Amino acid sequence: MSEKTPARILVLNGPNLNLLGTREPEVYGHETLADVEELCRTAAAGAGYEVEFLQSNHEGVLLDAIHAARGQVAGIVFNPGAFTHTSVALADAISGVQLPVVEVHISNVHRREAFRHHSYISPVAASIIVGAGVNGYVLGIQQLIHLAGK
Repeated sequence: MSEKTPARILVLNGPNLNLLGTREPEVYGHETLADVEELCRTAAAGAGYEVEFLQSNHEGVLLDAIHAARGQVAGIVFNPGAFTHTSVALADAISGVQLPVVEVHISNVHRREAFRHHSYISPVAASIIVGAGVNGYVLGIQQLIHLAGK
């Protein structure tokens, strides 16, 4: 990690991820968003990083968080939820801030409905983790730390 790179990671979660643990547990598992946050904090702390955590059902809130992250974090782990398949604005924000972003999906979206196969985020993401359950967030943090060079 260079001296200029902040030792913080932003973990963003999009719409409906506040329902983790109760929404379709056969697809998304029984872990809650609080469980995911604890996993992320533990994974990051082991490498000397702090985690900022935000979930929103509102696209504009996520856009503002991405913009505010510029120069403040080493990178972003992002599960955009359904915005994955619809939001050019989020893709443009990621391109604009020039931070590494790891796109994470709990389920294997490629084994699901056809509309879930396309991502506007993937072309601007540094890495993509799909179908690893909530462990995908840990893998995302590990990848960002690797990309940061620490």
